[in-house]
This record gives sequence, structure tokens and C-alpha cells, in this order.
Amino acid sequence: MSLSPPRLDRFARHIVLPEVGGAGQVRLAASKIAVIGLGGIGSPALQYLAASGIGRLALVDDDVVEASNLQRQTIFTTRDVGYGKAVSARRWLANFDDALQVDVSDARITPENAASLIAGADLVLDGTDNFATRLAVSDACVAAGIPLLSAAVGRFQGQVGAWAGHLPGEACYRCFVGDAFDAEDCDTCADDGMLGAMAGWVGSFAAMQAVKVLLAGVSALGEPGWGRLHILDGLDPGMRTIRVAKDPSCRACTG
Repeated sequence: MSLSPPRLDRFARHIVLPEVGGAGQVRLAASKIAVIGLGGIGSPALQYLAASGIGRLALVDDDVVEASNLQRQTIFTTRDVGYGKAVSARRWLANFDDALQVDVSDARITPENAASLIAGADLVLDGTDNFATRLAVSDACVAAGIPLLSAAVGRFQGQVGAWAGHLPGEACYRCFVGDAFDAEDCDTCADDGMLGAMAGWVGSFAAMQAVKVLLAGVSALGEPGWGRLHILDGLDPGMRTIRVAKDPSCRACTG
């Protein structure tokens, strides 16, 4: 695969980085990411994934745009209110870069359909807002051998973790949270509030981690950091990282 002159020009600032280079940009162009959830995290993440030159994107969200979303879900405008998020996100992508290949689904992701919705992806980025969905996505990723970036945000704090439970010795998201959360029991930002810029920080950081995962073995950008959970603090700005070990009793990734 090679990049056309217009694509070389568009991504020139990436290509001149030794940590990315031409080979890295070609890898991004050949990659597919499934973005699950197009809300506070998925929205800004999608902007930077598209800007980085990810060639194909699968968008999954069953929700519609509401006026209250516009405070943090930056790909939507007033004209999108009442329309499906997945279709509205595809419209944004078409306006931003019509060379991207985009698949959309407005299905609610469940343990029964998760495998089909992530099929063919090189990486899944999950920004959904409840444990049941996150665990369904994680289990499907383990079964399909697809790495997962799982991101969450609330109020002034966010988390981004890279999981590869299909690999020997590496934890999956279920190793981190356990089995007690297979229910849609999360608090929501409608209840607790959220600083819009905090969602932007988490989403853009998740996009950067996605690029690192995709370029592993091709560029010098760094290791994927499997099993590392990055915790972002917006009130006392900073980030700390913890290492999550594989759970030997995990029913998803320990055979």
C-alpha cells in the first residue's frame, strides 16, 4: 500500500516524526478501528482518529443526539439534535475527510451481537457508559483476539486502559473490574455532572494510545502498555498509572 500525493501532504506532520514515519502512516491508513459509543469520549477520540489517517472506522451507537450532549460531544451541532449519533458522526467524517471508509450501526451492543459489530477491527475503542456494555465488548475482544482500549470519564477524572486478554499473561478488562458489574448500574453524567473539557482530554488521550497500539512493531512510538490503566485527574492536573495483573480465575481470558 502506498499513499497518494494528497495523502502525503495531508499527513506530512506525522510522516516527518521519526516515531511515525512513512511506514507508520501507511499502517494507520490500512487499519480499522471500531469505536463503541460516540458520546463524551468517542466524539473527541473520533476527531483525532480521523485526523491521524486511520483508514477505516466502524461506528457503533444506538443513541440520538440531545441538546445536553453538545457541552462535551464535539462532533455534533444543534442541527444534529434528534438524529442518531452514528449517522451524525458519519456525516461529520464525510465532511472532514471523504477518503475514509466508514461503517455505522445504531444497534445496542450486547453479548449476542458484540462479535459481529467488532469483526475485522484491528483495535476496539470503547467509550460506553455502563459496565454491562464494557464487559460485553471486552469479552468479545478476547474471543476474537482483538486488542481493546477502554476509556471512562466522570466529573473531573478519567481512565484509559489498554487490554489484550487474548495474549498469554495479559489482563483483560474483566480482570480489572471482575464479574460483579454485569449489569447496567453505572452512575451517569446526568446525575453527577461532567466538565466538558475533561471528556476531551480523555478522548484525545485514548486516540493517542490507539495510534501507539496500531504502530507497535512498525514505528518507535512506544509499546502498547497492555494492562496499564492511566488515571487522569482534572482538578489537580496530573496522571498516574497502575498495572493490572491477569486474573487467574477470569472467566473471559483464562482458559
